[in-house]
Amino acid sequence: MSHSAVAVAPEREVLALRGVSKRFGAVQALTDVDFHVGAGEVVALVGDNGAGKSTLVKVMSGVYQPDGGTISFDGRDVTIDGPAAAQDLGIATVFQDLALCDNLDVVANLFLGREIRRGGFVDEVAMETEAWRLLRSLSAKIPSVRIAIAGLSGGQRQTVAIARSLVGAPKVVMLDEPTAALGVAQTAEVLNLVERLREQGLGVILISHNMADVQQVSDRIVVLRLGRNAAEFRTAETSTADLVAAITGASDNAVTRRAERRATETETAEPATVGLHKGDPA
Repeated sequence: MSHSAVAVAPEREVLALRGVSKRFGAVQALTDVDFHVGAGEVVALVGDNGAGKSTLVKVMSGVYQPDGGTISFDGRDVTIDGPAAAQDLGIATVFQDLALCDNLDVVANLFLGREIRRGGFVDEVAMETEAWRLLRSLSAKIPSVRIAIAGLSGGQRQTVAIARSLVGAPKVVMLDEPTAALGVAQTAEVLNLVERLREQGLGVILISHNMADVQQVSDRIVVLRLGRNAAEFRTAETSTADLVAAITGASDNAVTRRAERRATETETAEPATVGLHKGDPA
């Protein structure tokens, strides 16, 4: 399936990249990549190692600036010249390492660097109230907002990192491998969080190697291969085999082409054979 075959814009496009390219010295990491996500939509970004996923995420989160192409947010062209600019626009990113402080409690992690202050003092009560509101909005299973991060499970840590991304009311949340190294129950917990984000009308970009997770929660799947758009699927209309073929390029190799050629030769030969059988009794 080609990229252009199913590239349909959502009702309200929040973040859109058109023809984005990025080079690092002699290495062309991205070439004319298109990508978009709408409000209340989960778009999975998949691809093999070296496909360009991380580079694209860093372009969208302001870590890298593209060499070519355009980025629009809420219908207007923008320049994302740093992570702070991405946050100010309304693009939040939860990176794979989570960047949580183990020795601090949940509240302190949620508001680290963005503490609520009143009269020059940190307002602990307001932050705790807001922490519970954010966690409830995600139907999160956290026993206490005053527990140290070190005392939480992997799934609970991911929950805190996602809740922290909602501080500042973003419109797009990017989740980089959110279920990596999690068990079955914790993975289900995180996928439920993705559903909550969609229900809140956010655009969610899910970067994952886990095809089962991707197919369970995404609306669309965008496949990158060798820094280019390789395919785009509506999740409900695709299979794991289609995805794997697009990711690996299995649909575009000599073996596949030979098989297709044989199938075509067989189809063209069949009418003649049928004709002989029909003519025999006469």
